[in-house]
Amino acid sequence: MKVVVCGAGIAGLALAWRLRSHGAEVVLVEKASGPRAEGYMLDFFGPGYDAAEAMGVLPRIRELGYRVDEMTYHDHNGRTRSRMAYAQLAKVVRGRLTSVTRPDLERALREGLPAGIDVRYATTITRIDDRPDGVTLTLTGGGTRPAGSHADGVTPSGVDVIDADLLVGADGVHSWVRAQVFGPEREHLRYLGFHTAAYTFHDPDVHARVAGRFSLTDTVDRQMGFYGLRDGRVAVFAVHRAADPAPPADPRAALREEYRTLGWVVPRALAACPPPDEVYYDQVAQIDMPAWSRGRVALVGDAAYAVSLLAGQGASLGIAGACLLADLLAADSPVETALRAYEQALRPVIADKQRVARDGARWFVPATTGRLRLRRAALKLSHLPLVNRAVATTIAGKPTTLTDL
Repeated sequence: MKVVVCGAGIAGLALAWRLRSHGAEVVLVEKASGPRAEGYMLDFFGPGYDAAEAMGVLPRIRELGYRVDEMTYHDHNGRTRSRMAYAQLAKVVRGRLTSVTRPDLERALREGLPAGIDVRYATTITRIDDRPDGVTLTLTGGGTRPAGSHADGVTPSGVDVIDADLLVGADGVHSWVRAQVFGPEREHLRYLGFHTAAYTFHDPDVHARVAGRFSLTDTVDRQMGFYGLRDGRVAVFAVHRAADPAPPADPRAALREEYRTLGWVVPRALAACPPPDEVYYDQVAQIDMPAWSRGRVALVGDAAYAVSLLAGQGASLGIAGACLLADLLAADSPVETALRAYEQALRPVIADKQRVARDGARWFVPATTGRLRLRRAALKLSHLPLVNRAVATTIAGKPTTLTDL
């Protein structure tokens, strides 16, 4: 079987890895010239954690990850208003949790890619011709592959036409493949009313204040969170309510305007915000589709079923979905049968995580001071078993493992 995977992010790398381990011929194309450096810290748990363990990449992810002792909320003057020990969340998922930056998670997957995968950066798919027995693709571009792990060398530039048994779009929430085959983005994207951003900066004082914790502002309508990274940088995560889903022309200017009234370490973070091209900025949205495949074109990860950052498991579900799809394709059954089985197994889990994200948004970024106070009260009682499980369920949804799929 020959499969073209569009998108060398988390889901695309996991799918290429798993397909190749089953003996498939894999072409992995990515429009960017190299791996993305921007991205926020994420809590990695759930079915993707199980899949990473099965793939043998979990030890590397844990090596690149961080120990976070607690989540703390701070007021305008820096006083801690509420907190929750990470051990309480870890207990709900049986300790199977690690915190890792999105770029480092991609790095772990990229480093371990099996030999024989044709990795093409700076390459775009410009034409898709779907046939009953396969797909013909026109690829344009080509550039330098990233150093390391079976991905060295240079891809020839120009135009290439290739035949494959299947095309899988793993190109994110704004998927080009989805738009070409399944219709415009507006037909599938559910905007949740928030914008989000992430970047890193150097500030020894701020780093000392937040190291070992996930520290957030205790604020209404907008929130900034901070992690201390091991190289001395501080990772910033921001989310705020926005009526218009369209991103601003200048993310740095928009962030400085949106968060200028916040105190504590926020002014220093805003002053140190890097140029716009070094800031990750996007709307917070979910993808809701009636079907994840059409003919010999399928979708995986955020391209098919983005749950949004409010659900906290996008990366995990991307890896789990990729592994499930690869395993089903490797089984001795028609491609169409594998695609149907993949969707039937995963869709109920996705529906639950998306619902949890929508329901939990009012607690994630409270819209009123009253709701802010209720969140403080819940976190103060989170050491109690019943309250802890309720808080953890609000954050993560119903516990799910790979065997549940």
